[in-house]
Amino acid sequence: MRESRGQGHRLRKGIAIALAAGLVAVVATVATVASATPSQQTAKIKVGLITKDVTNPFFVKMKQGAQAEAKKQGAELIYAAGKSSSDNAGQITAIENMVTAGVKGILITVADGKAENGAIAKARKAGVLVIALDTPTVPPSATDALFATNNLNAGILIGKYARAATKGKTVTIAMLDEHAGSSVGALRHNGFLKGFGIKNNDKQIVCVGNGQGQVAPSQTAMENCLQKNPDITVVYSINEPSGAGAHKALKAAGKDKGVVLVSVDGGCQGVRDVAAGNIAATAQQYPVRMAELGVAAAVDWARTGKKPSGYTDTGVTLIAGKALPGVESKDVKTGLELCFGKK
Repeated sequence: MRESRGQGHRLRKGIAIALAAGLVAVVATVATVASATPSQQTAKIKVGLITKDVTNPFFVKMKQGAQAEAKKQGAELIYAAGKSSSDNAGQITAIENMVTAGVKGILITVADGKAENGAIAKARKAGVLVIALDTPTVPPSATDALFATNNLNAGILIGKYARAATKGKTVTIAMLDEHAGSSVGALRHNGFLKGFGIKNNDKQIVCVGNGQGQVAPSQTAMENCLQKNPDITVVYSINEPSGAGAHKALKAAGKDKGVVLVSVDGGCQGVRDVAAGNIAATAQQYPVRMAELGVAAAVDWARTGKKPSGYTDTGVTLIAGKALPGVESKDVKTGLELCFGKK
């Protein structure tokens, strides 16, 4: 049966509309796929940062540096910390949580040289890059890379300064360390002894205490040392919060004058303590630089597969209230300009 002209026109028109609708659907589908691809490509890379605690100014500044660099790199920073400088369990939990959260890299200042190694190994096996900041693991190969101060050299610098300040005389030394197992604590302790020119069993060392790297425990540790020997003339402190606690104890006992107190960190408050005469000299390190390098390396690894390795020295400078012959140092003005790596 022959179709009428009207029927044929309507049929052709219907076919055209159907084809046009199909073309729109195809274009819409392509547009949807195309719009999905960039969002997948620009999904933020997650980088984790784990510090020993949240209160130490060193770690506060490190966190700020990491956050700024992550923002610059278009990445997301996930942060966690132990409850104290010896909270191994807290750091292990943080490592496990970050792996579950899908981080590409973890930056960590380990609480202990060995205690976190098992969790770190599991994270690396899962494809996560792990970089140690400030504090090396034992062995250093437990992490992919290390960005840190040469802590042995930091100790040597303040040991040399204390020796020069006491002009070779026989002295009475108190040492405020961190907890046993702290690799950075051991490096600084041994560096101080090397710089001062003595051994661990030297009779001039009358007291060794654990100040936990914090003000209040260090004040208590210094009080205990003064009870053992009230005539202490040289104090080594693991960091500036510890040095501040030691100074409080010395001042309360009327013993703060004539004592050479040296420390490590070079934070802004620590340098101000040098200016005030509370600390004679401090070895300045640069946590912002550590954080920037660590975040950049983790993001680069996630994007290109280029893995960092080995040790990167982030620098150390002796900041002294008074320059002494034979000991290279910078003044307080320079220390304040550079404190903790600010530009």
